[in-house]
Amino acid sequence: MAQSSVSSPARHKPRSANAGSRQTSLPPSKRPKKLLAWATVFLVLALVYSALDRVVSRFYVFDPVAVHAITKKAVAAGHNSTRALMDDIVTQLKLDPKAGPTMNAHSIGEEDEWMFNNAGGAMGSMFILHASITEYLIFFGTPVGTEGHTGRHTADDYFHILTGTQYAALPSSLEREVYGPGSVHHLKRGTKKQYMMPEDGCWALELAQGWIPPMLPFGLADTLFSTLDFGTFGTTVWITAREMVGNLMRGKF
Repeated sequence: MAQSSVSSPARHKPRSANAGSRQTSLPPSKRPKKLLAWATVFLVLALVYSALDRVVSRFYVFDPVAVHAITKKAVAAGHNSTRALMDDIVTQLKLDPKAGPTMNAHSIGEEDEWMFNNAGGAMGSMFILHASITEYLIFFGTPVGTEGHTGRHTADDYFHILTGTQYAALPSSLEREVYGPGSVHHLKRGTKKQYMMPEDGCWALELAQGWIPPMLPFGLADTLFSTLDFGTFGTTVWITAREMVGNLMRGKF
């Protein structure tokens, strides 16, 4: 008997559930290209940062040695109040034809220009005298004492003690560093320390020189996520931005 010429119907394999996801994944041949593109971007940014970092000091308007001389002279003058001491320092700083025009035009007598600052576990009050991309100058301190972490920053920090005492220590220190009125605590870029201002209070003129924007998260994170003092957060952001933008418009980076 002749065999039937009719073939059996084709059997269709069911489509797996993850077939669609396999189709949308990046083909193996394109993955190295994407990694190479990201590596190139990172390398370019690193080269730009390195080039700018070599010339960052050209943008400075404050001389740490001159600032120290001004604070030492003001401390030695024997003012009868911390406010008078600060007024003297501001007056002398504004006489500098290079730095004076870049400083905050508001007076330290204006309460709205003062703000709390919570950073690294420490709390104090500050007045922004100057803020730009490469420098800031502030009065910082407390009449009741505080203690915390300095942070690890992209700038050199010069902490000029006006009244009271500041203690500091490296992680490996078995003895504390002591800084009194007229002295300066230089925290080099990339260095970290524990510091303390005793309960009888301490006030300082703080100058930072380097890249300031990367330091801002340290100065704002505690206020935003811990104290939830959004009024202080807004004041800090507003005055910092006002001074930075104002200096950028003057050509000061």
